[in-house]
Amino acid sequence: MDNYNRGKLGIIACESGRPFAEKVVSELENIIKKEEKPTFLDRLKFWKKRDITKVKFIDTKETWFANTEPKEEIEESIRNRDIYIFQDVENKTGGRTVNDNFRVLKTGIQAARMSDAHYITAVIPVFPYARQDKQKTREAITAADAAREIEDTGATRVITLDIHNNAIAGFFRKAVLENLRASKNISDYIIENVNLENLVVVAPDTGAVPRNEYYANILKTELNMIYKKRDYTTGSKINKMILLGNVEGKDVLLVDDMVDTGGTLEENVLLLKDNGAKKIYFACSLSLFNGKALERTNRLYEDKKINKVIGTDAVFHDHDFAQKHPWYVEVSVARYFAKVILNINKGASISRLLK
Repeated sequence: MDNYNRGKLGIIACESGRPFAEKVVSELENIIKKEEKPTFLDRLKFWKKRDITKVKFIDTKETWFANTEPKEEIEESIRNRDIYIFQDVENKTGGRTVNDNFRVLKTGIQAARMSDAHYITAVIPVFPYARQDKQKTREAITAADAAREIEDTGATRVITLDIHNNAIAGFFRKAVLENLRASKNISDYIIENVNLENLVVVAPDTGAVPRNEYYANILKTELNMIYKKRDYTTGSKINKMILLGNVEGKDVLLVDDMVDTGGTLEENVLLLKDNGAKKIYFACSLSLFNGKALERTNRLYEDKKINKVIGTDAVFHDHDFAQKHPWYVEVSVARYFAKVILNINKGASISRLLK
């Protein structure tokens, strides 16, 4: 371990990834300051400041040409550094699209490679095209293309959060995918703020059963499930939903990896209410809120059908988002990401952080 050296830690933040990167860097600095603090024995031995990992925000400039082409420039030497490039592909600030943000990430990765960084890790809380992970009709498996583009551009590792399908790790040929899970952060909030005595966990579909089983075990409650029959000839439209279990008079926790347009969430909540559920909580790692999601969730809250939506700060929302939408609670995963990055840089195990 003493001989392990990935190079000095450096953080590059694309514009759309900067809000989350700043939070992670702040947590990194707090962790390192705690490590630097001398013990009583250190002071007796005339303690000298240890040569430990330092955090540095690398100076960069993001340029958008008149024809909409982006360019990420690195404005200082990063030779032999261990570089982490942050990008939030779902951050729509400034009218950016997922494709725009993905392209910027790739220019940043390539710039770091051509600047002779020792290691390059792409930190992408929302993995682009993750829901295009299998072939149902005559269509591309675009998640595989995204994985290969990231590694072909020069990334040797990718850090993401609760990826839609764990099998996406197999799309990488050389790069390592670290799939972080927000379950501990979210479950800690639920334990502290929700009455567990009357709570049941309901998986919103069959694919979400393992995730919801984890919460049921942690919260020591029963697990139910909503079965959905889809019609894939009409864009994966759900044409039948059945609740497997009993929620009569119970408070319900639904957990999924993300909320996008909120259509499925609305259908789940209405089904649970029709079956006698009292309070309903929905938790997800990636609160995207695209399309009519906010309109739908506001209506559910005003009609007293949903109590809280619990998300994380891995996806950018305005600082007053929770004030505008009192049903929303944001749990921070910045310290979690900081611990993982620091352990990778130091060559320490991260397996216990991935549970």
